[in-house]
Amino acid sequence: MRKLLVIVVLSPIVVAMGWLYFHERQLTDYGPAYHEYAYVTNGKSNTVSVIDLRTFQPAKTIKVGSEPTGIAANSKKNEIYVVNAGSNNVSVIDAERNAVVATIGVHGKPYFIDVSADGRRGYVANSGSANVSVIDLEKRVAMANVRVGSSPGLARVAPDGETVVVSNRGDNSISLIDAPRLAVRSTIPICQQPEDIAILPDSSKAFVACGASGQVASIDLKNDKLLALLDVGKTPAQLALKPDGGELMVSNFDSDDISIIETTTNEVGGSYLIGMHPTRGLVTADNSRLYVSNFGSNTVVVYDIDIGKIVATLPVGSHPDGLALSQSQNYLLVLNSESGDVTVIQKRTPKKKFEPGEYSLLTMIPVGVQPNNIVVKSFVLAGPAK
Repeated sequence: MRKLLVIVVLSPIVVAMGWLYFHERQLTDYGPAYHEYAYVTNGKSNTVSVIDLRTFQPAKTIKVGSEPTGIAANSKKNEIYVVNAGSNNVSVIDAERNAVVATIGVHGKPYFIDVSADGRRGYVANSGSANVSVIDLEKRVAMANVRVGSSPGLARVAPDGETVVVSNRGDNSISLIDAPRLAVRSTIPICQQPEDIAILPDSSKAFVACGASGQVASIDLKNDKLLALLDVGKTPAQLALKPDGGELMVSNFDSDDISIIETTTNEVGGSYLIGMHPTRGLVTADNSRLYVSNFGSNTVVVYDIDIGKIVATLPVGSHPDGLALSQSQNYLLVLNSESGDVTVIQKRTPKKKFEPGEYSLLTMIPVGVQPNNIVVKSFVLAGPAK
């Protein structure tokens, strides 16, 4: 009697679905009280998409104000703050219920918000009204509006809470706000069209990227003075600081490279080609890896800081922009602004030769229209899980 040999050929889609299912089943179970969400602002949908990072599934879509752009999480309480550029206000989301619980009015054309380390204040630069709204996050009201320079793009508060650095794009300067007094203590001319700001962990220095002049300004925050103007690549778009504060990674949008600044000596240590139109960078908590989204080539690059080389180039969605890491640092979330989704990349250690490499695609999650920013919030509920 003949034996019949049956060969089953699985399609790539079926294989991928099975692989994703296997890895979803392997996700760490922190218990029912543990919650971890990614929040995505959808600029043209007027919504925030909530992704459950325990299951990598969409959890909720929250209606907010008009043209949401900036988003930030409070490290001291379970709240998320969304800046609505079109309606000139800030939506407060209760992360435990994933619902808007307050709306706070600010001034003209706000884009971003920064939250103080103690979780008590939020700072919003209003580009259309040349001031910074200071929000009391306990009372959920704007407690002051501080006049600064022309077209402020970003207000960044120092870790010690004493100084707020404001980049004034319209007059090529920065304003230094004395946070306890809620008053500008210095205005310093720097380079052309300053935008992104990074402040060292010890609050001693600030670095400001100037897109029009291809420079990064180093500012002494203890003596309120310009220390250096550092030449980097064309159109430095964003600054990514190592958690230890030792090096600053600059994404140069129009020269397709990154520059690495030694923060202690105010020197550019080198520049490295990274991909087409890099927009955002993010350094891991152990200071070892830099992730860069390449807006023009639809990739994310993994750069090993210790050895100074690219170790992976990963295809993602269309026009990748914002980046975020899960609490465990094992999952990289890539916000794709044109395709309206989030790519989830898993970092793992292969155990067998036939398994995928260190970085591999886990899934892609649809969000809204023209997503522009992403933040992750994790917490454990004190009472019964909601």
